[in-house]
Amino acid sequence: MKIKLFITLLIMGLSFTKANAQTIAVSEFSTNGVHATPEIVAKLARLELIKINKYVVMDESDMGEVLSDSDMENCYGKNCLIEIGEKLKIPMILSGSVDGLGNKIVISIKLIDVKTKSIKDSRSMEFDNQEIELQRMLGIIIQEMHDIQPNAEVKKSLAFKNEVIISENVSKINNSGPRMGIAFVHESDLYDFFRRDVTQGGLDILPITTNLGYQFEGQYIGTENFSALAELIFNLSGMEQGQFLPSMTLLNGFRFGSQGWEFAFGPSFGLRRESDGFFTSKEPGSELYGRPAGRYWSKSDYYNQGLEFDNLRLEADGYEFTKNLDKRGETKINTTWLMAVGRTFKAGALNIPFNVYYSYNRFGGTIGTSVGFNVTKNKSSVK
Repeated sequence: MKIKLFITLLIMGLSFTKANAQTIAVSEFSTNGVHATPEIVAKLARLELIKINKYVVMDESDMGEVLSDSDMENCYGKNCLIEIGEKLKIPMILSGSVDGLGNKIVISIKLIDVKTKSIKDSRSMEFDNQEIELQRMLGIIIQEMHDIQPNAEVKKSLAFKNEVIISENVSKINNSGPRMGIAFVHESDLYDFFRRDVTQGGLDILPITTNLGYQFEGQYIGTENFSALAELIFNLSGMEQGQFLPSMTLLNGFRFGSQGWEFAFGPSFGLRRESDGFFTSKEPGSELYGRPAGRYWSKSDYYNQGLEFDNLRLEADGYEFTKNLDKRGETKINTTWLMAVGRTFKAGALNIPFNVYYSYNRFGGTIGTSVGFNVTKNKSSVK
């Protein structure tokens, strides 16, 4: 009996609330930069108003019986909306705008009191550019206008995240393109290998090489003033002196500021030939040929005129056996560590990256310069 009485009172209360609810109409919304039309946005807003159960929402068909198409055409201002409300003989009218602005959607709504001819309330919110969720966005802003707490998870997932931009920036610098330069070998075992006679396993070339290559560049973190880069460079050196010295370099780079200052570091891979041997003041067997004394590199398995060098005897005589670069030796993977600094200069759409680098390993190092060029063909939008 008590349950029946409670249900009866509840139904009566709801009926009383509904009977005393104000009637409201929703006029067309101004839309810009989105696919939804003013009519569609108005339909979605009506659905969300019905859900909050605070008004008697006037049907679109009922509005059409009183208003002509010209009455609502481009009617977004307060005075125009008040005129519509007076024609419909309703106390409240809702309208607003939906604007797609880059990577966000801005929704503004205003609730107009037709009797007092004033704006009772207005709200504006920024959402992530997910137009497919436009109805939920309208629901959130309408709920908050009427002091109803929207679903926190839904609101968070649709909110515009005004934070540091990650990924591809508008008109970001990309230095993928050809590179060329020159490198100098400083005093070291590598320098000795460059200058050593070919009969001693050297290259017998100047300790200066030109290089020609191509750089591939990708950005994995980026803002307007900072970029973190992954760079892959294929390079050929020494061709001007009849040598073929290929290398591949992997770099982690950081670019700062609008002027394009850059710092990068990482490993470089190539090929080298080396052998076990020793340095001597006279070439083994030189007395047989009358060759002058000097600094000679001899492989430990070196044979001359049928004379095999005994490593143990040579060590006893004070010769130090080491591994060293030798064009006659075994081919191995060569690794070096490279560090570079530089800047990208811009001339219109042309980017001109210029770098100074130092590359080194246990055999020695090189210092060099590299310059390239590429053209900005288009601007990428932020993902």
